[in-house]
Amino acid sequence: MIAILLPTLTFIAALGSGVVGGVFFAFSNFVMPALARLPVAGGIAAMNSINVTVITPMFMTALFGTGLICLVLAAGAIIGWSQPGSFWLLAGALIYVVGNPIVTMVFNVPLNDALAAVDPASANGATVWTTYLREWVTWNHVRTITGIVALGCFIVALR
Repeated sequence: MIAILLPTLTFIAALGSGVVGGVFFAFSNFVMPALARLPVAGGIAAMNSINVTVITPMFMTALFGTGLICLVLAAGAIIGWSQPGSFWLLAGALIYVVGNPIVTMVFNVPLNDALAAVDPASANGATVWTTYLREWVTWNHVRTITGIVALGCFIVALR
């Protein structure tokens, strides 16, 4: 049964990886640089607002739903290892899961929580903001690249 669903799930995972990678690409390339140009308190307030607003069913489904599909795809790739494209399927699934949901939970969310806890008008707020911009954007680059690489792997797996 899973072998029948793999092409459809792979297509959905490719779409999800592309959407998520594209969102993170936008943040790395123009959202965060724009926020960095704001006064510290304004940058912190804007980012805190984004961090609350992003928690929507649509984005959470794209980020974590794609991750769940990738777990199914990884199992399917291992079970059907002799099938063409299994290597690319497994690679895409692992790259996405590690590079997006796991990096988000382990690195970006704790940075978001620390930013939400700081007084934007304090001297510590400026220090936290500077560190946040450097570290959050670095991990966001990882999410961007892994989302796009996973997309490529899924496309190759489908060929």
